Amino acid sequence: MAESSYDLAESAKSYMRLAIKLAKQSPPKPTNFCVGAILVDEVENKVLSTGFTLELPGNTHAEQCCLHKFAAEHGKPEEDIADLLPRGTVIYTTMEPCGKRLSGNLPCIDRILSTRNGINGGIRTVYHGVSEPETFIGQNTGRARLEAAGIQCVHVSGFEPEILEVATAGHPRKEDA
Repeated sequence: MAESSYDLAESAKSYMRLAIKLAKQSPPKPTNFCVGAILVDEVENKVLSTGFTLELPGNTHAEQCCLHKFAAEHGKPEEDIADLLPRGTVIYTTMEPCGKRLSGNLPCIDRILSTRNGINGGIRTVYHGVSEPETFIGQNTGRARLEAAGIQCVHVSGFEPEILEVATAGHPRKEDA
């Protein structure tokens, strides 16, 4: 295994802090979670793309925006992203990627899984700050699907209260009821 030139745990915390800043840019709505995502070349410790919920037109999720913007930067549609990703690509997201979309859009899990067909193996690790609350779709089974496909899922702990506060901005609060 290659030696890493940086502290992975410290790097994960730094990227999660950046993802939280991105999530704060999401317009608060009662029908979405405000999420931030960062696509990273872990070998070079370099940000490839960023995204947040509703950054792009339509009912877009953070991971979707992140992947779409990376593909667009290379003049390709998102469906062709697999061969563009460098070896060692990972994604940081404040909330585990969705496994089901009520809007009919492709779930973020499927977007991540489709990158595995690339020449460099696609996204190999998903770093997330919290599990998806059961608010909209019930239990998210996406993590199991990612792990079954050989994608490592890593919980970056220590940010849960802040992430959930940001994620649920715009949602009715118990004291509001």
